[in-house]
Amino acid sequence: MDLHSLPVVSALSDCVTIVEKDSVKIVRINHEKASAGIALHGGHVVSFTPAGQEDLIWMSDTAIFDGKAALRGGIPVCWPWFGRIAAPAHGFARNSTWELIEHRENDNGVIVELGLTSNEGIRQIWPHLFKARLIVEVTEQLKVTLKVENVDKHEWTFSGALHTYLNLGDIRQAKVTGIGPEYIDSLQNDEVIQGGQELVLSDTIDRVYTQPEADILVEDPVMNRTLTVTNQGHNSAVLWNPWAEGAQSMGDMPNDGYETFLCVESTLHAPSIEQGKTLQPGETYQLETVISA
Repeated sequence: MDLHSLPVVSALSDCVTIVEKDSVKIVRINHEKASAGIALHGGHVVSFTPAGQEDLIWMSDTAIFDGKAALRGGIPVCWPWFGRIAAPAHGFARNSTWELIEHRENDNGVIVELGLTSNEGIRQIWPHLFKARLIVEVTEQLKVTLKVENVDKHEWTFSGALHTYLNLGDIRQAKVTGIGPEYIDSLQNDEVIQGGQELVLSDTIDRVYTQPEADILVEDPVMNRTLTVTNQGHNSAVLWNPWAEGAQSMGDMPNDGYETFLCVESTLHAPSIEQGKTLQPGETYQLETVISA
């Protein structure tokens, strides 16, 4: 995503400015190691480009930046649930306005921290008190950490994901390894399937890989690079691409958009909210993804 043509709202430092696209403010980072963008709507990473490379993150050319709809592409923050196990789908975090807490920079890169807490609108969806932080570290690699804390007087249960869209030259030529031998296939009534250790796509995919390796590798021969996704705090990795028919049904994705991305997600998966992870008062949890080429 080209952030350089967007109007500047304010300059925060030599490396960090606030720009605006339509109705959404974006924290824009320009550092000698890499450039990046993080939308305050959704706490949503929309770009990460290491020096001398193409963007590692895919954004839809028709994503809607109205400050209401979830952004299509980037790294949506799916919390406090993942999937359609409650409404809205994938939780409220990706549709909420996050606050810029702090930013700091040195010779290695820039760290930006965003925050989200409960408000009247959120309490109507989810009645629990929480404190969420999104820490985005932009160096030669991208590290995104979702840190949530239970600041309520009772326990609550949740799931979530960092729903990364990886930017590829051609989905048909990409090869994925490190996903592990077993997955839950959402397209086959959540059947548990033993699969191969290597994946080349030719159709729609929506799978929860339950035993991923530490590093998931996506070979992209068209861009002559291999993307590495390293996750922590997860219990699975979700891989998703809607293919042609799915893309055509989405108003915020070009019909051919599916050809140039693959979602590889750091996921705390649960079939229902009740079966998710429980946090006691005062406890914290972190979900993390690191993306590099």
